[in-house]
Amino acid sequence: DGRVKSAAGIGTLLEDGIGDTIRVSLTEDPELEIPVCKDLINRLPNPSKGGVAIPSIEKLPYSPYEYKRRETFAIDNIGGKNVPVVIADFSKQSTITPQSLQSIGYTYDAQTDKWSIRDASADYIFIGNNILDFALPGTLKIISLPNPQQEANNEENIFPIFSVEEFIEAKQIHSKLNFVMIDCFKESSDFKNLDMLIKSPSFGSNEEAVVLCLSSTNKYSMMAVRRMFMELMNRNIKNPVIIIIDSNWNTADEHLIHYATEAGALLLDGMGDGICLGMTSKAYQKSSANVSGRNYLENQNIEQFINTTAFSILQATRTRISKTEYISCPSCGRTLFDLQETTAKIRARTSHLKGLKIAIMGCIVNGPGEMADAHFGYVGSGVGKI
Repeated sequence: DGRVKSAAGIGTLLEDGIGDTIRVSLTEDPELEIPVCKDLINRLPNPSKGGVAIPSIEKLPYSPYEYKRRETFAIDNIGGKNVPVVIADFSKQSTITPQSLQSIGYTYDAQTDKWSIRDASADYIFIGNNILDFALPGTLKIISLPNPQQEANNEENIFPIFSVEEFIEAKQIHSKLNFVMIDCFKESSDFKNLDMLIKSPSFGSNEEAVVLCLSSTNKYSMMAVRRMFMELMNRNIKNPVIIIIDSNWNTADEHLIHYATEAGALLLDGMGDGICLGMTSKAYQKSSANVSGRNYLENQNIEQFINTTAFSILQATRTRISKTEYISCPSCGRTLFDLQETTAKIRARTSHLKGLKIAIMGCIVNGPGEMADAHFGYVGSGVGKI
């Protein structure tokens, strides 16, 4: 959680070229903060290498000084006043079974033929070209590449995802919900893909059935996606948007920081009605093979790691609360008790209190100020006293 918050805050500023020195604050031992700082810096693009230009901003359609979510209409449970959704990417799995879904919060009991669902359970599952041969829990919906066989099995719960070209040429689209992907400023500095989409008859007659999925392979990917959001606002296009982010990094920390910086920067500006995090094929294979050191994904499989990260980012940006919020300061010379041990004890006793903000502060000097917006706070007041 500390890494996610640091990336969403510090990483966002670094993305915009702000900052010359950084310091990450974790509850862990101080020396563990240095690798996180290095990961934050290492992901910054080199301006001297060029790349596709992003159009300049002629009119800023939102205030960067206050939080206001971009206005959208709702399609199913996406957009409008709904909390941002989480889409789990299972497209790289060769087979998907009921047990596979345990990693994203759904546990199947064969004896009772029932599913149990956690608070941090994905809302949609992207299956690519896979075919599912079992019934999903009612709250989980499927996103699939256009596949007539899959649609025939369960049309109501399966929704297609298209490229702009595929959507324009599609002979049949879903009557209720379609996803259309736009790679923001991949090759061109204009708004060609967006223009093509909104001028197509398929979009015009089915505007309120299209969710846009914005991603970018541009070197400045966050800025590219943010610029496209601005264009949507300036054109008064109110379709909901899913933020898609793929990571090509190697370690758990690097993936975490990449996701949190890219998504956090946008969510904190009120942009985005859902997120879908994934890995490139190369990174997915590496992470599947790694079994030790910082490469190991905290004893989780990739889908579980990504699902947990997605909900942590939404929690850190306070756009969707799914667990107890902990505000904890780092260990320092003024901390007169074992902060990590105390934090673990408090978490063990309070982790079921979803929605509460609980602060655990090391000392009486900064503690009261830092825990000002928490519901409950623990603060060190002397040797061994809290």
